[in-house]
Amino acid sequence: MEKGITFKPENYAPLVLAYMGDAYIELLTRAYIIGDGNCSPAALNTRAKEFVTAVSQSAAVERILPLLTDEELAVYKQGRNAKSNHAPRSASAVDYRRATGLECLFGWLYFSGRHARAKELFEKGYITEK
Repeated sequence: MEKGITFKPENYAPLVLAYMGDAYIELLTRAYIIGDGNCSPAALNTRAKEFVTAVSQSAAVERILPLLTDEELAVYKQGRNAKSNHAPRSASAVDYRRATGLECLFGWLYFSGRHARAKELFEKGYITEK
């Protein structure tokens, strides 16, 4: 019998969810920017920085907070309030904590199989009308 990944919220600490959420946001970012057309990896990496820094993630939080369900908001707050031994280098402590909350939420959405909701929140948080 094959082992699979099963999601039980009590099995994951907020910072573990944030670890997965960081990777999931990176994946959503890469899929989005590659959709703009073929370009060099260097250009892709430069563009990705618009999405994955603590400052940009904190700004995305501001845009999606009103859209979160009570359950999603609770998960976000668990991540935001989690104690980390990591000190931010290029962001304020507030931006860093908000970014951790966002990553926690996206990790939770990933493990919950709520990929459509993750994509919706990613688009609302990052994709602005031009």
